[in-house]
Amino acid sequence: MTVIIRELFELVAQNGSAQLQSQLNSLEQYAYGPNRPRDRLRDRPGHRPDLVDLEPTFLPLLSLKTRTSKDDNSRYIVRNCLENMRSFVVPNSFNLLQIARLRPTVNAFESAVHPTKQVRKGTAAAFAAPAASAPEQHPELVQDFTRQQNAKRILQEAVAATAPRQNWTRQEISAIYYQPLLELAHQASLVHRRFHSPGEVQLCTLMNIKTGGCTEDCSYCAQATRYQDGTGLEAKRVETVESVLTAARIAKENGSTRFCMGAAWRDMRGRKNSLKNITEMVKGVKEMGLEVCVTLGMIDGHQAKQLKDAGLTAYNHNVDTSREFYPNVITTRTYDERLKTLGHVRDAGINVCSGGILGLGETSEDRIGLLHTVSTLPSHPESFPVNALVPIKGTPLGDTPPIPFPSVLRTIATARIIMPATIIRIAAGRKTMSEEKQALCFMAGANAIFTGEKMLTTDCNGWDEDSAMFGRWGLVPMKSFDKKPAESVGDISAASARPYYSSIA
Repeated sequence: MTVIIRELFELVAQNGSAQLQSQLNSLEQYAYGPNRPRDRLRDRPGHRPDLVDLEPTFLPLLSLKTRTSKDDNSRYIVRNCLENMRSFVVPNSFNLLQIARLRPTVNAFESAVHPTKQVRKGTAAAFAAPAASAPEQHPELVQDFTRQQNAKRILQEAVAATAPRQNWTRQEISAIYYQPLLELAHQASLVHRRFHSPGEVQLCTLMNIKTGGCTEDCSYCAQATRYQDGTGLEAKRVETVESVLTAARIAKENGSTRFCMGAAWRDMRGRKNSLKNITEMVKGVKEMGLEVCVTLGMIDGHQAKQLKDAGLTAYNHNVDTSREFYPNVITTRTYDERLKTLGHVRDAGINVCSGGILGLGETSEDRIGLLHTVSTLPSHPESFPVNALVPIKGTPLGDTPPIPFPSVLRTIATARIIMPATIIRIAAGRKTMSEEKQALCFMAGANAIFTGEKMLTTDCNGWDEDSAMFGRWGLVPMKSFDKKPAESVGDISAASARPYYSSIA
């Protein structure tokens, strides 16, 4: 029955009422013909009584035969009624009695859709409710149906877009985020194939060039001085240029095409010597043919220009979470200060790398808020790192339970749809994901990972491990500087039809 209603619904939506007439005739034979399910079910051992009496189930459908060829609005009415009934069938797994009981609801639903339209006599008889229920109205069904239809429309328009947009509303992102997960991942995959070469994943390596001693109070971070007694992490001085370049060479030999450097401090004020050394590191890594990214806390416009002149590819500065939830995680740096740093980076002509951390105790609405903040920047970030919290003993979030994987996948898929040209990087927390979970992330739009010995202070998947995974899943490493920010993709059908490994010689 579920299949019949679904097929009938799709037929009406795509082909109109002409073929609906034929389908209703077939449905009538199915309900009342010599091989009707009523007789077969009754003879089956252990049959359920509520599945036997199928006739009431078909009354609303069969009554529509009288209007398909005459009423211009029949297609609209049929589609609404079937959609309403289908929402009861699928979750209740063939509980057909639910649909039989739905007859008064469907009648009220049709009246609500067309409040000024007189329901035809034949149709009204089939949909009629018992006398006691006649005045009952169900505006919530209409509202729910309208909400579902709007969400589908928003998703369809987002998937069909040929260029990134920065004017997303929070409501639009919410409509996309709450789509059924597999459908959301599928649609994200379609977007990914239009804006990127599917199967290409960039390998990035992150090095901690200055460990510990940070004056911030980020609740998730082991490098904050105030948590040192609990974490046992010792502060270290800035690494030498030679040691950093050696690490970059090793990363390149193992297949990484992007080398990132992180320093644990609040900002760069009063750190002229350190900044000078870091610019030398940037130049040296760039000369190796690697993309180079740094994360140094807050910087001003002058410091950003110095890094740009040294050849910096990207600057990472995560916003971490939604503006509303942010004060629960960090109090020593404001949300607007983070956005101001991103502005300095963007104004200097450096690619922005900005994402968040999932599993801080936030809600789905906070993850939607994070996505809204990043996707409505003046231009989308070149890359969007998705971190799953790695709880570190001794920090305020050290005992936080892991975030469910579906929330991670949902965030990645939504990010891919609303920021189609952005590189989505699976960052911290990947170590705990199985290969199957990682594969789902790649299908939903993730196309970069961090690999190597460490990710700042947490464990990371090793090069050999990731190389083996690439071989098993048919993934191909992305080359350095191979991905240029896309402004449009032109014809959708042509882009969707390109070969899986179109960019591979």
